[in-house]
Amino acid sequence: MALQIYNTMTRSKEQFVPQEPGKVKMYVCGPTVYGYMHIGNARPIIVFDMVRNYLEQLGNEVRYVTNFTDVDDKLIRKAEEMNTTVAEVAETFIAAYREDLEGLGVKPATLNPRVTESMALIIGFIKELEEKGYAYESGGDVYYRTSKFEDYGKLSRQNLDELQFGIRVEVDSRKEKPEDFVLWKAAKPGEVHWSSPWGDGRPGWHIECSAMAREFLGDTIDIHGGGQDLQFPHHECECAQTEALTGKPLSNYWMHNGFINIGDEKMSKSLGNGWLVKDIRERFKAGAIRYFMLSTHYRNPLNFSEESMTSAEKSVERITLAESNVKHRLELAADGAQGEVNSEINDKLSAIVANFHARMQDDFNTPDAITAMFDWVSLANHTLANNEAAPADFAALLQAFGEMNAVLRLTPELEEEIASEEVERLIAERVEARKNKNWSRSDEIRDELGRLGILLEDTPQGMRWRRK
Repeated sequence: MALQIYNTMTRSKEQFVPQEPGKVKMYVCGPTVYGYMHIGNARPIIVFDMVRNYLEQLGNEVRYVTNFTDVDDKLIRKAEEMNTTVAEVAETFIAAYREDLEGLGVKPATLNPRVTESMALIIGFIKELEEKGYAYESGGDVYYRTSKFEDYGKLSRQNLDELQFGIRVEVDSRKEKPEDFVLWKAAKPGEVHWSSPWGDGRPGWHIECSAMAREFLGDTIDIHGGGQDLQFPHHECECAQTEALTGKPLSNYWMHNGFINIGDEKMSKSLGNGWLVKDIRERFKAGAIRYFMLSTHYRNPLNFSEESMTSAEKSVERITLAESNVKHRLELAADGAQGEVNSEINDKLSAIVANFHARMQDDFNTPDAITAMFDWVSLANHTLANNEAAPADFAALLQAFGEMNAVLRLTPELEEEIASEEVERLIAERVEARKNKNWSRSDEIRDELGRLGILLEDTPQGMRWRRK
């Protein structure tokens, strides 16, 4: 089965065929860095990390670009609140964003271009639009002439009449039409600004992504992603800007993830109802957060609660425990993983992994892919209960698990942890203390290991440890 992706542009699943075999160009709109990441912001980050991981597992080289919007109205207001500069606000929250990415088990993007470092690209793009008649200057601002682009509204299925009467549109006498949107904003007194052919100012939001995507990925992207809320106006405006210049599709496939809700409300910074990722990470590990995100299909809405996170945590613990036990049995084998894999285990593993891929290739159906992982847990536990199971069986189990987990990244090996060597050293010291009947030292080490998230277990094969 070939990979099928639901394309927002066509409202249908389509076979994914990159423009260049084995290479995928992917752009996902990044954060406006004026505050800490909340759990709603984290959904597209984890979703498109998963998409990238699976594309790479299929053998593709993925060039993944996601930007930083490091200047806009919100950053200017935040700088005023903090009595600092826009640049310092951006640096503060970019650093926090990167820390959250690491804490979520998300791989860094190939590139993170910044708006402030792309000003020449943006100004050049606007000049090209103006030369072609798609942009006009009015009072120091520059606007996009939507009436000239016949396909405006094709992504979101809007038309200009509906936009005028059914959608909130800023009314501005400087515009030719109410639905025209700003490409360049004239500077206000005291605001950060850049020189341009239209006077001092700064770019509008939509033009930034068009300019950076074109510069770093070319005229046409394979996959353009983002949250459902970006479909209109942001992605619609990107299409209008880029396609007016190139005459080519901005992206061959458009992917949009659903909202995260608290109760009946979409989670957002502006509503002030967002749980911050940095706070959630103090309570839950990356695997639990990723499980929560991926246990619902990316296009469906997702309801956030502490109960749902606790449930995700328990599910990941089941997976982690099975993986840890399989590793332990393999480590006990004196001759490693030599020998033949039991044919029944081999057949069952092949079926589990095949099912995992079938689910992933059906528009990244992660809920069913996770079900395949629990089929693996059942097989692992059944094999662990068999004292006749061979080391090769456990090696095959781990190989299959690794193939699936490389995509979803649910287990704690992918988080920052205390080194295993240090754990082993402390356990050896505790064993020695118990031999010498130094019970107080033994208890101290047990408590220290507990604080580090390590559980000690007595097994028929001797003492072993695992992470909580």
